[in-house]
Amino acid sequence: MATVNGIVKRLVSNKGFGFVAADDGREYFFHQASCVDGNFDSMHEGQRLTFEPGEGPKGPRAENVRLA
Repeated sequence: MATVNGIVKRLVSNKGFGFVAADDGREYFFHQASCVDGNFDSMHEGQRLTFEPGEGPKGPRAENVRLA
C-alpha cells in the first residue's frame, strides 16, 4: 500500500486518537492502536508523520502511523 505524508492536526491524548492532515489536503482519523512502535505518547500537534491510507466505518483512516 502507498505511504502518505502529513502532519498531526489534532490529538485527543486522553481518549487515544487524533487526526492527520495529509499533504494532499485530506484529513484522516487515527487511533493509538494504529501507531507503529507505540509512538502515540510521544506525538504532538504539527509533527510530521507517514501512514497508509485506509477507510474506516466513519471515513478516511490512517493505518501504520509512523513518526517521520
